[in-house]
Amino acid sequence: MKRFIDLAENTPEELAELLALAGRLDRHPEPQALTGKVLGMLFFNPSLRTVASFQAAMGRLGGSSFVITPGAGTWKLEARNGIVMDGDAAEHIREAVPVLASYADVLGIRAFAGGIDLEADLEERKFMEMASICPAPLVNLESAVNHPCQALGDWKTMDDLEVPASGGRFVLSWANHPHALPLAVPAAVVHMAAMRGMDVTVLRPEGYALPDPIMQRARDAAARSGGSVRETDDRKEATEGAHVIYAKSWGSTSHYGRPADDRNLRSNLEHWTVDESWFDNALAEAIFMHCLPVRRNVVVADEVLDGPRSRVLPQARNRMTVQAAILHRLLLGGGR
Repeated sequence: MKRFIDLAENTPEELAELLALAGRLDRHPEPQALTGKVLGMLFFNPSLRTVASFQAAMGRLGGSSFVITPGAGTWKLEARNGIVMDGDAAEHIREAVPVLASYADVLGIRAFAGGIDLEADLEERKFMEMASICPAPLVNLESAVNHPCQALGDWKTMDDLEVPASGGRFVLSWANHPHALPLAVPAAVVHMAAMRGMDVTVLRPEGYALPDPIMQRARDAAARSGGSVRETDDRKEATEGAHVIYAKSWGSTSHYGRPADDRNLRSNLEHWTVDESWFDNALAEAIFMHCLPVRRNVVVADEVLDGPRSRVLPQARNRMTVQAAILHRLLLGGGR
C-alpha cells in the first residue's frame, strides 16, 4: 500500500487484512515498530479526533509527528493556481506540500470542500492536485467528499459489535444542524456500508438527496458486495428492521453554494433530531452511530447519545486503532 486516500483503492480482502492488523496491534502493541519514522499532517480545516488519534497512533508505534495549520503560527497558504499572490498568503501549496513531504515518511492532508462548486468538489480537484505533488505516502485526513479513515473506523466498530454484513440494515440519516456541513462523511459512510455488503438506506428530507455520483459509487460497491443502496424520506419505512442508525447532517445539494437558501430550507426541519422514537421500528439491539463532533439535542437527543444504543465513543477510539494499522502498513508493509 503506497497511499490511503480512498477505501475504493483497496480490495475487500485488503481492507479485511487492514482491519485484522488494527485488531492485532490493539491487542498486541508494537511500541517500537515505527521508531525513527515521522508523520506530517497538514490541516487546512479544524480537527480534534483526527489530529489526536493520528498522533496517538504514531506515538504508540514509536514514531513522531508534526502538525501544520496554515495561518496559525505558520504562513498562510495559497491553493489557487495562476493568480498574483499579492494578498495574505505568503506561500503556495505547490511548494509547501512537497517541502513538508520531504520532512516526513508519510504525510496526511485535510482539506474540506470549497462548498461553492459542486462539480469541483465531487471531482476532488484541489485534494487530487495536492496528491499529485506529494512525493511521500499520502493519507486523506478528510477531503471534499471523502473521509476514508472515519469510514474504516466505523467498519471496525460494526465488526467489533458483530453487526451483520450480509443482510445487515444500515440507515444513514440526515439530521438537524444549524449549518450546511460537507458531504465527506455521508459519502464515505454510505460507500463503506455498501462495500461491507449491507442493505443501505439513505434517509433524508426533500432537497437533501446525495448527489448522483456519490449514490452511483455506493450502488456500484453494493453490486460487487451483494448489498443494496436506496434513498427515501419515509422514516418509518427506512428504519424498519435496522441494525444501525447513523446520523449525520450535510448541506442541501439542491441549494449547493447558496447558504441563505439552505438555511431557509432547513429552518423547517427541526424535527429531524434523532430521539428514541427513531428506533421504534428498528431491531431491539439496534445501535446509534455518529462520527463526532455532535450537537446535543440538535442532531441527537441526550436520551440516545447517553443511552445504551450509543456507540460514538468506541467509534472515536477506533479511529486510532485503524489509523495505527494504516501507518504500519504504509511504512512497513511494502507497496503495490
